[in-house]
Amino acid sequence: MPQDSTSASSQDAARQRAWNELQAARLLFRLSERPDVQKSLLEREPLTFYSGVISHAYYSIFYVARAYLQTRGVTTRPPREHEQVYERFAWFVETGVLDKELLRIYDAERPKAAVLLGILGDEKSKRGRFTYRTLPQANKRPAEESIAHATTFFKRLANLCE
Repeated sequence: MPQDSTSASSQDAARQRAWNELQAARLLFRLSERPDVQKSLLEREPLTFYSGVISHAYYSIFYVARAYLQTRGVTTRPPREHEQVYERFAWFVETGVLDKELLRIYDAERPKAAVLLGILGDEKSKRGRFTYRTLPQANKRPAEESIAHATTFFKRLANLCE
């Protein structure tokens, strides 16, 4: 089915946004590891940005999944767009069109993002898991995992969007 230029540009925008979010996650992770750079930029004691890494990694997954869905003629709209993208993406996995590993990655990142971003109401019980730890460094491992997941997810899906 041929795509009109509006849907193609919307796909390109979503894929570009996914790429930008992945790069932001990587940048924030690296910045968290460089107190010397932080001190010159922020003029204060070093911070960590691991919660932001997790958020940006999730958004990379969300936007590239949305771009993929758009290539298949599937549109989603607010206010429940995150849920719609996930449900429609899961359908492509369940029907065998996409690899189950991609859904496993999406499933691993969704709860972390929900806690941080408040995008899923039923995740409130997990609120303290990533956002209110006493030491921001406690989010380093989940942030590393989020970047790895988003990188894998982006690479595999972005190719299918072309």
